[in-house]
Amino acid sequence: MALKPRHGPEPVRKAIHVRSGDNVVVISGKDRGKRGKVLRVLPKVNRVVVEGVNVSKTHVRPNQKVLQGGIIDQESAVDASNVMLVCRSCHEPTRTGVQILDDGRRVRRCKRCGETIDR
Repeated sequence: MALKPRHGPEPVRKAIHVRSGDNVVVISGKDRGKRGKVLRVLPKVNRVVVEGVNVSKTHVRPNQKVLQGGIIDQESAVDASNVMLVCRSCHEPTRTGVQILDDGRRVRRCKRCGETIDR
């Protein structure tokens, strides 16, 4: 049985406030308070994969990446609203704002201390 096409406009995707490589802190859920680096950003589903957060056991067959096989720990995605960016200068969780520089680049800046986050 074929699925009917969805009626109406496609939902608008909002940009995620963190990028791959950012340091974040989890602000809600079972891993609240943990800090880690963002490994992957999944903007279509508004989720991020954070190093050491939401770890689950996965059974893996032997292959070229995992020669031994067995049970490994793997990070699962968490919702992007459950993480908060950690500022590089003040080392505190912060909200971000957007600043347009003189050369026309848009960069994120810390709402707490005012420093630019993007290099």
